[in-house]
Amino acid sequence: MFHVANDDEIKSGKVTDIYFVRTLEILKARGINKRVAAEVWTKGLPNEWSWAVFAGIEEGVELLAGKPVTVNGLKEGTIFQSYEPVLEIECYYQDFALFETALLGFICQASGIATAAARCRKVAGDKPITSFGARRMHPAIAPMVERSAFIGGCDGVAVVKSAEFIGEDPVGTMPHALILVMGDTVEATKAFHDVISKKVPRVSLIDTFHDEKFAALEVAHALGKDLFAVRLDTPSSRRGNFLKIIEEVRWELDLHGFDKIKIFVSGNIDEKAIQELYHLVDAFGVGTSIANAPVVDFSLDIVEVEGKPLSKRGKPSGRKKLLRCPHCFQTKVIPREKATTYCDCGAALESLFLPLIADSDVVADIPKPQQIREYVLNQLQHFSL
Repeated sequence: MFHVANDDEIKSGKVTDIYFVRTLEILKARGINKRVAAEVWTKGLPNEWSWAVFAGIEEGVELLAGKPVTVNGLKEGTIFQSYEPVLEIECYYQDFALFETALLGFICQASGIATAAARCRKVAGDKPITSFGARRMHPAIAPMVERSAFIGGCDGVAVVKSAEFIGEDPVGTMPHALILVMGDTVEATKAFHDVISKKVPRVSLIDTFHDEKFAALEVAHALGKDLFAVRLDTPSSRRGNFLKIIEEVRWELDLHGFDKIKIFVSGNIDEKAIQELYHLVDAFGVGTSIANAPVVDFSLDIVEVEGKPLSKRGKPSGRKKLLRCPHCFQTKVIPREKATTYCDCGAALESLFLPLIADSDVVADIPKPQQIREYVLNQLQHFSL
């Protein structure tokens, strides 16, 4: 068996920290089951990020659906900052105790991946980005990883199951393995052209055997106008100055009349590399830097017990509202009972919280990944790196 928990084990609360099991045992033994309100938030974001993309709540809703809880929070894809609540849960504590671990796991990892993708999207502008990172993660979570990358801003995903999951066609070129098995870059590229559906752009991988600029010219002459792009996945041990290699390839292609052929790059690409290569590269394949993004360190804290504000040290007690200005996108956290206020720019602030679950019933609309992605891209216009 693979080393993963199945859906039933997660939904039944088996993926939980043992101290919650013991807490539940104690409370039941003492006949204590108080009604509480709890909030999810983070005190800080990784890598000095000034904002993050909230993701993973669709699975969180699936986890808690049918349980006697009420959940309000941000809709998936909302950009938030540290010290801002993203979720509020109200219930009798015994009904929720076993599910905190899984809920946080869903949103911590997905939010980190979506944020890393959004940051790459921000620096790449309109140039395509494909998620190539599934091979860096356990295959059981590949669909989650690539869904999060997609809603964060990637244009496509490479894994067949992941693409099926989000309702897109998988995106990819050719591996070094094809070229090695066939023994020649040009022959492998010709075979790809002869065999693979014409709907798939012809992109030749040019760094298997020879210098990239000469290999680029060879495949360009071989396929002519049918060649859409060349891809450089040059390993770091052979790169030297990757920018200079790409400049050479672009120069030679243009000089020989192949100025329409595009250049794709992959391999150790992150937001910094995208910035450095942006002016020469037409599309990016991003793997580890998105798939292995640092998690957003959310915590879940009780802020109200039996209707009275109460929280641990370091956490403001009482239930809260998260408000945002629809014009300048400034946010403000205020006590829940306080009337909605105005932004410094004069506009009325709007609540970012939506009802997700109302006493066990799912009441939130569950948007498609494409809709969430569009929501993220619209917000990105108001945030800088």
